[in-house]
Amino acid sequence: MRTGGRIAGRASGLIRALAIGAVALLVTACQSVQTTQPGAIGVNRKQMMMVSAEKVDEGAKVAYDQEVSKARSAGALNSNKLTYDRVQRISQRLIPQTQTFRPDAKSWSWEVNVQTSEDVNAYCMPGGKIMVYTGLIDTVRPTDDELAAVIGHEIAHALREHSRERLSRAYAEQMVLAGVAVATGAESTTMQLASQISAVTFTLPHSREQEAEADRIGLELMARAGYDPNAAVTLWQKMSKVGGGGPPEFLSTHPSGESRIKDLEKNVPRVLPLYHAAAKE
Repeated sequence: MRTGGRIAGRASGLIRALAIGAVALLVTACQSVQTTQPGAIGVNRKQMMMVSAEKVDEGAKVAYDQEVSKARSAGALNSNKLTYDRVQRISQRLIPQTQTFRPDAKSWSWEVNVQTSEDVNAYCMPGGKIMVYTGLIDTVRPTDDELAAVIGHEIAHALREHSRERLSRAYAEQMVLAGVAVATGAESTTMQLASQISAVTFTLPHSREQEAEADRIGLELMARAGYDPNAAVTLWQKMSKVGGGGPPEFLSTHPSGESRIKDLEKNVPRVLPLYHAAAKE
């Protein structure tokens, strides 16, 4: 019995080791996705993906529709025509520039809305689902160029599929901890993914790496659209001063700091020719 127990234990340990090894191989094999073209600044990091873009887009559509429905029911959706028209105008100049990074983005079902809320926030869910909160506009009082920096930054997260990447990382961690070789997360239903995407959008902070990518791509998007890229620097300087009782929600999921501003200042000269070219058109 004891010998059999030891053999069974060793076999179980071997199976677990093999399973974890298989997971490691699977994770390694998934680290080769190139979501965007590098652009002028040169964002070319490859990403690990363990859930399909189609499933994530489906989940994001459900999550976004839920937010839009709640805002509409509360009379908080696009209630100020001037603000709505302003956000639409800026977004519609930025969206065509996404093709520089992803030709397929032109076929996305883009949606742009404004929600009346004191929250200083904005986001773009996978597939081009944009929402800007009036709290950001009322509190920060951005110029059009600065607002283009905000929206461009959020669009960049969607182009780089950062939500999909974060979900994939979470699934990989679950697989390793469980010692199984099947990505159970990849079998999530659309509603489950919608819930997960909402959590990623509203609760969990982006990594420094993802934030830097969104800053750089957003900077290039706004320059190509004819918005002064220097405004990205002044925007984050303004954002860093917003506070009172604590940092705004936007900063809780989009950490700011001197290093971010320095990185933007370093990259502005790279996109200034694009801005000047767009301004001449």
